[in-house]
Amino acid sequence: MDARLNFFTDPTAGKAIKHLMTAGKALKDSPLPAVTQELVSLRVSQINGCAACIDIHTKEAAEAGETSVRLNLVAAWREATVFTEAERAALELAEEGTRVADAAGGVSDEVWARAAEHYDEEQLTALVILVSFMNMANRMNVITRQPAGDYKPGQFH
Repeated sequence: MDARLNFFTDPTAGKAIKHLMTAGKALKDSPLPAVTQELVSLRVSQINGCAACIDIHTKEAAEAGETSVRLNLVAAWREATVFTEAERAALELAEEGTRVADAAGGVSDEVWARAAEHYDEEQLTALVILVSFMNMANRMNVITRQPAGDYKPGQFH
């Protein structure tokens, strides 16, 4: 499959992506645990069908030491016993934050409260921005049919 656009050669995309990469770095440097960031990024990407981001985040997580069992179970996290309560709360918030069009109320008070039990305000802020950021990246990649499979861990650092 060939991408419809090359974000790395287009001048407008290049300017915008420079800023997006800076935003991504700020999220990586946030106090939200790195493993939680990768799990959330992966789950949002699975929901949106973004093969490029699924490729990136499974490989980055594996490179950071995440197990294949946990990575394979992210799509079915509710039935899996391998995630902490904090991770489960983050995944639940990520799902509701991604599926806002499916649930007119957006993220429910109950889901927000569960996340707030495990994350402080700065971590919650990072989690909200991460979910939003991943949804934007997913949409860019899906719309332009960015291919997946060739990503190398650290490629975009």
